[in-house]
Amino acid sequence: MTQAPPFRKIFDGVATRKQMFELFNRVPDAPDEDIASGRAYSNRWFQIYRSEYDMMFERMPPRLMRADMFALSELKAGTVGSVFFDIMIDGCNRWFHGWCDLGDPRSLDAMRAAIIAHEKAVFADMTREQKLEMIWTRTHPDFRGLAGDADPDAWLPEDRGKRTIVICEPGGGSVLKLLERLTDDEINYRLPSGPTI
Repeated sequence: MTQAPPFRKIFDGVATRKQMFELFNRVPDAPDEDIASGRAYSNRWFQIYRSEYDMMFERMPPRLMRADMFALSELKAGTVGSVFFDIMIDGCNRWFHGWCDLGDPRSLDAMRAAIIAHEKAVFADMTREQKLEMIWTRTHPDFRGLAGDADPDAWLPEDRGKRTIVICEPGGGSVLKLLERLTDDEINYRLPSGPTI
């Protein structure tokens, strides 16, 4: 029996619709027999937005469906096909695409477990500064800025020019908060969310 290829994330960040289709069409650098059998694609995955997950669900009838995943009816090669995952990680839903060997019923759960393990490890190894930088870059420009840009008198002089983001506080609505003053809970809430806010 041939050993399955290792699990491999093939795209950093969250793929847009255009990027998702480019990844679907990318041919791995592998021997022709591995491409024809599907082995070259098997166990590769990447993150997508919910809108792409929903679009793909409506695009073709699924080959199989569970509450947290579905596989497209069309195979990529051999018995390897596209599987879309809706996975809750640290209290937030995220969406992924992976190629699984649909001839092996264990491959779906193995892929799901590999994605969760990888994503949890990524955040566990990050420093606070790296997490804040990730939050800053993933926050839409309309929801981030510099303290004092619009109203310098609203900020202490030592805080002017520091990075801010808009957050929702319970009972307080949307407020500007200095990025460096996010609590650990606020940081953890924003890291695994996937889509840019």
